[in-house]
Amino acid sequence: MPFGFFKAIAQKFLGKPVDWDELEELLIRADLGVPTATAILDTLRARQGPLTADTVIEVAREEILRILPKDNPPLRPFPNRPRVILLVGVNGTGKTTTTAKLAHSLVARRHSVLLAAADTFRAAAIEQLATWSQRLGVEMIRGQYGADPAALCHDAWQSAQRRNIEYLLCDTAGRLHTKDNLMQELGKVKRALAKLDPTAPHDCLLVIDATTGSNALVQAREFHKAAQLTGLVLTKLDGSGKGGVAVAIQRELGIPVRFVGTGEKLENLAPFEPNAFVEQML
Repeated sequence: MPFGFFKAIAQKFLGKPVDWDELEELLIRADLGVPTATAILDTLRARQGPLTADTVIEVAREEILRILPKDNPPLRPFPNRPRVILLVGVNGTGKTTTTAKLAHSLVARRHSVLLAAADTFRAAAIEQLATWSQRLGVEMIRGQYGADPAALCHDAWQSAQRRNIEYLLCDTAGRLHTKDNLMQELGKVKRALAKLDPTAPHDCLLVIDATTGSNALVQAREFHKAAQLTGLVLTKLDGSGKGGVAVAIQRELGIPVRFVGTGEKLENLAPFEPNAFVEQML
């Protein structure tokens, strides 16, 4: 939802009765999803006494916090094998930059990281990640343009294991969720890693652009089918981005937001905190 969603409710209904049709439209436009919007409206209808903007905000806040997980445990390393994190998503969501930000966060906490440039379809993506790896002082496994990303991730895991690297971050190619062959390729990457470690990849994070709105729910459904997502990274929350779709995805698919991106700098990636997220809607 555009941050300031609660403020929009307050401005809309301050000093006058709440219009149910207008309220429903506001909730739907916030990308919370129909079930969440309906739950908020049902709770409000059951309330006694006059309906005010403050009451609407209170109920909406409670419902959103009820849906979002209270805990967001850190991605801790394993004692005897690399923790493999697969980053997936459609083109243009900031996936490669998010990979670099996550690597920066881990390195800042004195962890060892290896990057895998598994986006072998876009030569610029390999070069972009290579530039980030140099800035971070982190090594990167790369292949030729057009190489098999599953084989590259397989080799990257072996390299990380030999060198006792704690985290292997695999930046996969951006792909439209409607392209079956590309989505099936994600399954191939996962199978290649599972041959080396049956529990890998340990994290599969879908990077979604907060400005996408409700279409991000469609993306999440399809990527979850193909890659069994474990979490989301919500990017572009620093501008006019919407965040309500995170609530819709959590409610329908049970996939939590793990990180949020709020800018272009390496430091602009933070663990998701539900209370802070809701406060930003004020």
